[in-house]
Amino acid sequence: MFCRVLSRISTAPRKSLVGLILSPPTPTGSSQILLSNHYLYSTFKVSGGRDTLPSLLGLQRHFHQSSSVVEEQLDPFSLVANELSLVANRLQAMVVAEVPKLASAAEYFFKMGVEKKRFRPTVLLLMATALNVNIPEPPAAGVEDTLTTDIRTRQQSIAEISEMIHVASLLHDDILDGADKRPGIGSLNAIMGNKLALLAGDFLLSRACVGLAALKNTEVVSLLATVVEHLVTGETMRMTTSSGQKFSIDYYMQKTYFKTASLISNSCKAIAILAGQTAEVAMLASEYGKNVGLAFQLIDDVLDFTGTSTSLGKGSLSDIQHGIITAPILFAMEEFPQLHAVVYQGFDNPENIDIALEYLGKSNAIQRTRELATKHANLAAAAINSLPESNDENVIKSRRALVDLTQRVITRSK
Repeated sequence: MFCRVLSRISTAPRKSLVGLILSPPTPTGSSQILLSNHYLYSTFKVSGGRDTLPSLLGLQRHFHQSSSVVEEQLDPFSLVANELSLVANRLQAMVVAEVPKLASAAEYFFKMGVEKKRFRPTVLLLMATALNVNIPEPPAAGVEDTLTTDIRTRQQSIAEISEMIHVASLLHDDILDGADKRPGIGSLNAIMGNKLALLAGDFLLSRACVGLAALKNTEVVSLLATVVEHLVTGETMRMTTSSGQKFSIDYYMQKTYFKTASLISNSCKAIAILAGQTAEVAMLASEYGKNVGLAFQLIDDVLDFTGTSTSLGKGSLSDIQHGIITAPILFAMEEFPQLHAVVYQGFDNPENIDIALEYLGKSNAIQRTRELATKHANLAAAAINSLPESNDENVIKSRRALVDLTQRVITRSK
């Protein structure tokens, strides 16, 4: 039945879900976007087919680029490939446990080759280079290299810690959702059982705490502790929403910040703090992480309806089959209020899924979700473009790579 419905959606004129994947979004009118950690929305106009972006913190300076850097095609992942291997090796060493079963469970997602590309560590390592400017109080002669190395090692630790927190949240989410697949791999709870998967997640969080304590920076510890709090808060919001909250796009975006964007946002800010950057620069780093994280999740929402099981490494329609209401359904409900009754009943009945997909196919919901993701991607790029200028070629490359990642996030197909 799902296949027939998706087939009908894909052949619908002008509103084809497949067509929306292949053609870039063309935002029109006004749209609301998240701009603060209090999730307050502000509105900006879109005119002439291009977004007029708000100035972030009064800064709208574009970084200097030499012509050779502009012309060079950069792969963001290749720029930090060596460091990613180093981080991956350290992660495997950090999750060693005395109990073999626990060690095997904890290192499950850190085995080389399980994840093709680690998005979050890549963002953080690029951010570390992008902020390699204006370090206060230059060190005495002969000390600079040692200090720079120490800062970089501590920033690498943030990449490792954030990845452990991320994987721990995946393990716990899979248990709560009863999931049996992850992209390219079976879920740990399906392979080793819920109890061991739960303990593995707890173990990873404890190792992350040990790593944080070693940094001896209370502000950074507070930031990453807040991330864990947000993950718990976001999951609780998802599980305990009232009907009114369930139908609110504002509430959904707040929850998405807690569950997805907070980790990248606060980790980017931690990178800036360890580099000795100003509060203004740290906020720009945080804004980049927040907005790229929100864009990433919004595209995940789209792909759950438009992707295939093969491309996603999990079943398509996974969210709606688990009763999870995401942005495309919320936007479809705005266009077709009668969909509220179907969503209120839930999706235990497959017929309700078919009805929801029919309305989704008739709506502009997929395109509106893509447009919202694009706006957040543009805000992330604006944050990078607002950083203090630098003539350092490595800094310029890393900033370009961070901007490039915003486009990769919204154009990906898996």
